[in-house]
Amino acid sequence: MGDIQSKQVLRLDNFLVNSDKINSSDDTYSKLMFVYSAAIKGLETKLEILQDEFKFFYGCSVIDHTKTRIKKPESIIKKLEGRKQELTYQSMVENINDVAGVRIVCPMKDDIYTVVDVLKNTPDINVLIEKDYVAKPKKSGYASYHMVVEVPVQVLRQTIPVKVEIQVRTLAMDFWASLEHDIKYKNNNKLSKKVSNELVKCAKIINNMDNQMVSIKNVGE
Repeated sequence: MGDIQSKQVLRLDNFLVNSDKINSSDDTYSKLMFVYSAAIKGLETKLEILQDEFKFFYGCSVIDHTKTRIKKPESIIKKLEGRKQELTYQSMVENINDVAGVRIVCPMKDDIYTVVDVLKNTPDINVLIEKDYVAKPKKSGYASYHMVVEVPVQVLRQTIPVKVEIQVRTLAMDFWASLEHDIKYKNNNKLSKKVSNELVKCAKIINNMDNQMVSIKNVGE
C-alpha cells in the first residue's frame, strides 16, 4: 500500500481536469464537485472543533453558525463569460476561486479576527488571498472578511490542495448582506440611487452597533 508520507502531491488542475467544455452532466464535472465538497467538509470539521474549543476552554463562542455551498454550473459559466475566460474545466479551476464557499458567522466583530487568526495559523491551510472589507467596507456598505485558501483533500491516495473561499462576518453583517442580495434579486441586480444610499446608511448603523456591542462586552469583562 505504501507509506502515507510517500503519497504524491498534485494540483487540482492536474487531476481529473482537461480542456473539455464544462458540462454538469458528465463524469469529470461530478468528480470535480466531489473534490470541492470534500474540501468544504474538511473545513467544516476544523470549524466545529474550534467552536468546541472556545466553548469548553473559554466558556464562549466565536462562531454562531456556518453556511456552505458549491457554486452552481450556470453561475460558474456566467462568471467565466463575464471575465472572458474559456468555458473549460481547466479555466474553471484556474480562474474561479469560489466554486466552493464557506461562510462563518460570528457573534461579535472582534470574533472575526480571532477566527481569521486561527485559520491563518492552521498548518494545513494555505492562505492565498485576503481582503478585509470589515476594516474597509465596500462602497455599497458591504462588510466581511474574505479569504481564498487551499485545503488538502485526499483522493485516490493522493493529496490535492483545493481552493475554497471563506467569508467571515458578524450576525448583523450577514443580515445586511442577505437583505441586500434579496433586494437586488427582486430588481434584476439593479438598484436605484435612493435605495443604494439607504442601504449604505443601514450598513453604517450596523457597523456602529457592532462596535458598540464590542465595547459593552469589553466593559463587562
